[in-house]
Formats: sequence, structure tokens, C-alpha cells
Amino acid sequence: MFVTGLVLAAGSSRRLGRPKQLLPYRGGTLLDAALDTARQCAFDQLLVTVGSYADDVREQADLSGCTVVDSVTHTEGCSSSIVSALDQIDTRADALVLLLGDQPGVDPRTVDRVAAVDEPVVVCRYDDGIGHPFRFARGVFPELAVLHGDKAVWKVIESGRVPVTELRVDGPIPPDVDTWADYEQLVGDPHG
Repeated sequence: MFVTGLVLAAGSSRRLGRPKQLLPYRGGTLLDAALDTARQCAFDQLLVTVGSYADDVREQADLSGCTVVDSVTHTEGCSSSIVSALDQIDTRADALVLLLGDQPGVDPRTVDRVAAVDEPVVVCRYDDGIGHPFRFARGVFPELAVLHGDKAVWKVIESGRVPVTELRVDGPIPPDVDTWADYEQLVGDPHG
């Protein structure tokens, strides 16, 4: 299978008030950590979306090995980043795996396990709920192409229109950073 990875990093960080993609984290930035995870995965293609703070992200984050996609309507939620990236997905891709640019604690082995499950939609079932990474087979791309707003990908998962397979992953959902308190908790967590 040919699998494309997509790291969503175009957000405007409204709740945080500054570009969370560029917050210091483990000797780099928060986005660097998420991209390092993605580079360890068995992706055949790796995309990253930028939008808010795009110039700063290009300047300060290590985007090597990635095709950078401009999410021109990034203020309309993460769905616009997915829609923007669909045109950049290699025509050979059998599936797309979504990762969040503000969630550095995802295990690359989990990503590879998700990527290998050949089902229409695959999500991770952690001890405390469903979380990323998500995998979408090519047959689901038309559903992704019409997404609108934030959390829209969850609407596809919860719609009942597409079969969803849950992959069991031990442990809690890896934290993502939406607020300053989230960031402080992440950097204070030795496993974060």
C-alpha cells in the first residue's frame, strides 16, 4: 500500500494567543516534534499544512522531507487544511493518515499500525476514548473533499455513512495543545 501522511499545522492558535506550532519543545518546536514522529513512520509521502503564521513556520520549523501545503482558508477550521491537501496527495496513494501538529506524543509504531489496517476509516481507541491518528482509504476522499469547519472530520467518523474500524491502543489519548495550561502540562510531563 502507498500511504500519505498529513500533519495539520495551519491553525491560528486562537485560544493560546501565539503560534503553538512554534512553542519550544524538547530542543525544537512543538511542530518539529510532531514532524519527527511523522518522519519515523512508513509513509510514502509526507505533507504538512501551513496557514496562520506560515512565514514564521517555514522559517523556524524543520520542514525537511515534507511537501508544504498552503491552507488558504485555514481560518475555517482544520477541515480546510484537509481539503487543501487533497490535491497534493500522490495519485498512487491508497490511504491518508492524519496527524496533529500540536500532538507530539503520538507513538510512530501506533501510526504505522493504523496505516497498515486496510479499512475505509481507522481510528485509535485509547483507554480514555477515540483519538488520532486517523486513517482514511482513498474511497473516503470524496467525503473529506466536502468537509467544512472545525472538527468536521469527526462528523465523517460519526456519520454512519462509512464503516469505522477502531484500533486498540494502550494508554491515554496523547495530549494536544490548545491552551497555555495544555502546553504547561505537556512540558511538565516527562512522557509528553
